[in-house]
Amino acid sequence: MKQLPHKLHDVIKHWPAHARCQFMKLREIVHDAALSSNIGALEETLKWNEPAWLPAKRGIGSTLRSSWSPKHPESLGVYLNCNSTLPETMRTLYPDTFQYEGTRSIWLPLNTPLAHEALHHCAVLTLTYHRSKT
Repeated sequence: MKQLPHKLHDVIKHWPAHARCQFMKLREIVHDAALSSNIGALEETLKWNEPAWLPAKRGIGSTLRSSWSPKHPESLGVYLNCNSTLPETMRTLYPDTFQYEGTRSIWLPLNTPLAHEALHHCAVLTLTYHRSKT
């Protein structure tokens, strides 16, 4: 996996250590999902000043974002496109695995291990969202 881009590092360096650690684990899951779903290059960027992943080739998938906030100090947020079926799909497939809020937010507690398989599936569904609709 490539080194964390500077613009992402500049954002997460202000997060608490346990949030940075969970983010790096999530990043590894997302990169593995991109590799296993054969989407090609993965773009890591900032959307709304939050780390985000999306396929470099347009039209394949949707954006997956993550962030930590003092408003939810014990959780890492994962955000799905609220105009897609992804949030409802995740709620249906994993009703008790994640904490959900609104139409896009999944909260991952910082004090427990990540739900690796469910997050991997979420990343695959997100990164291939448009490809799977055709």
